Amino acid sequence: MSTGAIGQAHPRLEGREKVTGAARYAVEYPVDGVTYGWVVPATVVRGRITRIDTTEALASPGVLAVVHHGNAPRLATMVEPDLWLLQDPAVHYRGQYVAVVVALSLEAAREGARLVRVEYDTGPHSTVLTDDHPGLYKPDEVNPHYPTDTAEGDFDAGYAAAPVRVDATYRTPAYHNNPMEPHATTAQWTGGRLLVHDSNQGASSVRATLSELFDLPRESVRVIAEHVGGGFGSKGYAKAAVVLTALAARHVDRPVKLALTRQQIFGPIGYRTPTIQRVRLAADTDGRLTAISHDAISQTSMIREFAEQTAVYTRSMYAAPHRRTTHRLTRLDVPTPFWMRAPGECPGAYALESAMDELAVAVGIDPVELRVRNDPEVDPDQGKPFTSRNLVACLREGARRFGWADRNPTPRSRREGRFLVGSGMAGSAYPTRSRPSSARVTARPDGGFLVQINATDIGTGARTALWLVAADALGVPPERIEIRIGDSDLPTAPLAGGSMGTSSWSWAVIRACAALRAKLPDGRPPDAEVSAEADTTDEIGEQAALPRYAYGAQFVEVRVDTTTGEIRLNRMLGVFAAGRIVNPTTARSQLIGGMTMGLSMALHEGGLLDERYGDWVNHDLATYHITACPDVESIEAYWVDEHDDELNLAGVKGIGEIGIVGAAAAVANAVYHATGVRIRDLPIQLDKLVGVSELA
Repeated sequence: MSTGAIGQAHPRLEGREKVTGAARYAVEYPVDGVTYGWVVPATVVRGRITRIDTTEALASPGVLAVVHHGNAPRLATMVEPDLWLLQDPAVHYRGQYVAVVVALSLEAAREGARLVRVEYDTGPHSTVLTDDHPGLYKPDEVNPHYPTDTAEGDFDAGYAAAPVRVDATYRTPAYHNNPMEPHATTAQWTGGRLLVHDSNQGASSVRATLSELFDLPRESVRVIAEHVGGGFGSKGYAKAAVVLTALAARHVDRPVKLALTRQQIFGPIGYRTPTIQRVRLAADTDGRLTAISHDAISQTSMIREFAEQTAVYTRSMYAAPHRRTTHRLTRLDVPTPFWMRAPGECPGAYALESAMDELAVAVGIDPVELRVRNDPEVDPDQGKPFTSRNLVACLREGARRFGWADRNPTPRSRREGRFLVGSGMAGSAYPTRSRPSSARVTARPDGGFLVQINATDIGTGARTALWLVAADALGVPPERIEIRIGDSDLPTAPLAGGSMGTSSWSWAVIRACAALRAKLPDGRPPDAEVSAEADTTDEIGEQAALPRYAYGAQFVEVRVDTTTGEIRLNRMLGVFAAGRIVNPTTARSQLIGGMTMGLSMALHEGGLLDERYGDWVNHDLATYHITACPDVESIEAYWVDEHDDELNLAGVKGIGEIGIVGAAAAVANAVYHATGVRIRDLPIQLDKLVGVSELA
C-alpha cells in the first residue's frame, strides 16, 4: 500500500554531509601511498610530437615519472579515439593531453609538468565554423540516432505561397560545461584489479569502457561515484581523466589522484558546439503555420564525429503541412564537442522560439496565442498521438502567473527612468526516455530495508527521489529505508543523463519492491535478510514507440540601460508539465537551475576562439562569464498536474533539462520587446546594443 511518499517535499538525504564537508568526492578518498598526477597539454593545434625531454622534470624534487606516448602502458583497444590517450605522437587539437607527470605531492606534479619540454612538427589548421566552410558534409545520423534530415510536403512551394514569411539566421557560440567538481579520479591497481573513484554520470558504463581499454574482465574493475559535483553531460561516459589516471597508476605501480584544473577542462572534456541556424517560417494571416524549415550547421573534431541534433526540436514542436530539417557538419582541428545540458534541444529551441517571436510580430498576433494556434494534435514527425501534451496548459498558466495580459505588445513602449523594460516568452519541450535498469531490495530483520542500484546522483537529488519511490512502493515510512548508489558493484543502471535517470531507475526499484513484497505476504520483518531483484530490460524493450515529451513555457522581463546598453533581468517565470513530481524540493531546484543556465547562455556565456592558436582564450571562470546570484533578481518555477500512464511505472518525465530549453529565446525576445532591436547572435551583451540608434 502506498504511503504517499512520492510528491512530498523532502531535503536531500546527503545534504548535511555535503554542507559539512563529510561527503567525499573523487579525489577526497584517503589512500595509502598515494601519488598525484598533473597533465601536460599540447601547445600546438595540429602536428606530431617529435621529442619529449623529461630531464628537468624527472630531476625536480618529488617527481616519480613522466608518462607519455613513448613509455605509457599500452591500451588494448581503441574504444573511441578521444580515449586513445598517450598511445601515439599525433596531436589533433591544442590542449590535447600529451603527458602526465606523477609526483609525491600535487605541487611537485604541477612543477614537474611545467618542466616537461615537448617539440612538434606542425601543420596548417582550421578551427573556425562558417556557413560556407569547404568541409561541410551531411553526417549519416545525428545524436543519438536521429535521421540527419527530414522532409514532408513541399517546403519550397509552401514557403513561396505564404502571405507572411520569416527568414532569419541565429548563431550560438561554444558553451563549456563547468561542473563545480572538475573531472577527477583516484585510481589504484591491486593484484590485476582496478579500483577507481571517479567523477562521472554512470559508473556502469565507465566500468565497461575501462575493462575494454585495459583488457580486463568487468568483474576486475570497480568504479565508485558516490558523490558527483555536477556533470551537465560532460561526464556522461568515461573521459580522459579516468583513463589517464589508470594509465599513470599502472605505470608507477602506486595509487594516483588526478583532478583536471578549470583551464584544462575547457575543450578536451567536451563542450556544446557552436551553431549556425537558418529558420524559415511561413504562415497565413491568422498566424497558422504553413511551412517550417530549420537548417543547422555545427562542428566536430578530426578524430571523432559528434553531430548535435540541433534541428530535431523543430520536428515535433509546432504543426505545419510543409516541413524540412537538415543538419550539416564540419570537421575542424578542435576537441570533439559532446553533450551539454539538453544537447540539440537547447540551441535548437533558441532559434525556433526566436523565429516564432519574429513571426508573431510579423503577423500581429500575441506570441502566446501564436503558439496555441499552432499546437499539434498529433506528433508532426511521427504522425502518432502524444502520450500527453500540455504545452497549452503551461502557456496559459504561465501567462496568468506572469501577468502577461497587461503587456503592451509594442516594442520600446515602456520606459522607467533611463531603462527600457520589455517582456518575452518561449515554449519548451524535451523528450521523455527510459532505459533498462536493475535493482535489488532487501528486507532486514529489524524492519528496515536496503535499496541497491548503481544510479548516480550528480547533484540533482536522485538519491532522495529513489528513496521516496522505494518507500511508496514498499508502503513503509521512508525513514526505514537505506539506499546505496554510485558503485559499479551494485545492480547495473544507466547513466544520469538525457533526463532519463529517475524514469529508468525508479522503474527497476518499483519492480524489485513488488517482488520483495511478494516474498513477504504478511508484511512482517523476516527472521533473516530476504532480497529480491528486478531487471527491466524486456519490459522497456516492449514499450510502444510513442511520442513522449515534457513541456514548458517561460516568461522573462528585462530592463536595458539606454546609456550603457547593460541588460538586467527583472524576473523570470517558468511553468512545466513533467509528469509526476517525485520531490518538489529538488524538482524546483532542477528547473530553476536549467532556467538560470538558459539566462547565462543568453546574456553571458560564449567561448572566444583565437584562430591563430586554435584555443579558447577565456578558459577560466574569471573570463568565461556565467550567471551569478546578483544577475537573477527573481526566478520562479511551477508545474501543472499531469498524469500519463504511457510513461513508466512512476509516471515521471524527467526535469533535468526542460528548464534550459527555450530559456535563452525568452530572454532574447524580451530584449527585443524592450529595445526594438533584434539580436540573433548570442550572447546579447552591451557591445551589441551600445551605439544602436534605435536604443537611444
